[in-house]
Amino acid sequence: MADFALQTWRLRALLALPAPILRALAGGGVVFRGGRTLDPCMQFLASQARGAPPLSDFTPAEARVGAAQSLAPFAGRPVADVKIEALTVPGAAGDLAARAYRPSDQDPAAPLVVFAHFGGGVIGDLNTSEVFCSLLATGARCAVLSVDYRLAPENRFPAALEDMLSAYRWAGESAERFGAPDGQVAVAGDSIGANFAAVICQELKRTSEPQPALQLLIYPALDVAAEGGSMSVYADAYPLSRATMEWFMGHYMRPQDSPGDPRLSPVRAQDLTGLAPAIIITAGFDPLLDQGATYARRLRGAGVNVTYRCYDHLAHAFTAFTGVVPAAAAACREIAGLARAAFEGDRA
Repeated sequence: MADFALQTWRLRALLALPAPILRALAGGGVVFRGGRTLDPCMQFLASQARGAPPLSDFTPAEARVGAAQSLAPFAGRPVADVKIEALTVPGAAGDLAARAYRPSDQDPAAPLVVFAHFGGGVIGDLNTSEVFCSLLATGARCAVLSVDYRLAPENRFPAALEDMLSAYRWAGESAERFGAPDGQVAVAGDSIGANFAAVICQELKRTSEPQPALQLLIYPALDVAAEGGSMSVYADAYPLSRATMEWFMGHYMRPQDSPGDPRLSPVRAQDLTGLAPAIIITAGFDPLLDQGATYARRLRGAGVNVTYRCYDHLAHAFTAFTGVVPAAAAACREIAGLARAAFEGDRA
């Protein structure tokens, strides 16, 4: 524990250096691509990752351990005045571990937010999103329920999606347990978790169930067959590259699955009318950038209320870098504020 604390302290001290020094340590110069300039802290971290073995060199089990160890110093600590409760929720094939986050000043009129973490459906766990969930709970003054869905390849598509659907429906029946109004639930996630959130809204429409109060999609993975555009411009980005995304999908999808299935690629759904209001967040240095931007445009075209924000200087998975990248922490606080404004707007 002492070694971990020292490592984290050293990293924070290093990343607090002036931008010109960080850029020099990263190899010099400004990283400018696609009309965007990469944050100097992210530039330095990306430079430190160069030469590391690609994810494809590891088994999924090894990748989970490696990702957990490498990301741990970046996130920081959960917000102090948020109560964190460990519990289980019903998944599609049995109980799932979950964590509830409740701020000290929770608004009793705010919905319960059901959250799914990133990781391509292959890596990640409740720890992956703990700091961000605490920031979201504090900033939006709402309860957040983070769900540890099943991972691939042990449980391939649609296992994780079905787990999140089951957990969402349970949350709708249990919102009052978490201090939220009865039946008032929002859905949120980052990367593949945002994929689940988007698909949940589409599935609820298909089954004629009420829509969530909000869908919060953070750097969402919405098209598993996407090519060109940001998939090419930022193909070698850190921490998510195109090759890494392909490795994820190779483990997540079954051989018989079609990339055009809207449950895998919700941006390909034909009819987007009547879906929940959306906050869609993208990162500038991210192969998935275009997917979130396209979905925002399509939802607006279908008459859905959409707030779209791109954090041009940041990269994929920035919710996990709040402890060492000030711009990432500021972005996460702003995202929580957008959710809070959406909840308040519903009551205006």
